[in-house]
Amino acid sequence: MVLTIEPGVYIRPDAADVDARWRGMGIRIEDNVVVTREAPEVLSSGVPKQIPELEDLMAG
Repeated sequence: MVLTIEPGVYIRPDAADVDARWRGMGIRIEDNVVVTREAPEVLSSGVPKQIPELEDLMAG
């Protein structure tokens, strides 16, 4: 079985209690995990998740 784990943060465009630069923004980090009898395996473990790594990927 393969599961997708998708934690996310979404900020409403009208969220008055949040700095204006963050309003309307959404961030989601997704992982795909194979579940077997032996052990789970994160298929997306090699995908960058830190800002500098993502910027390097997008620039390259």
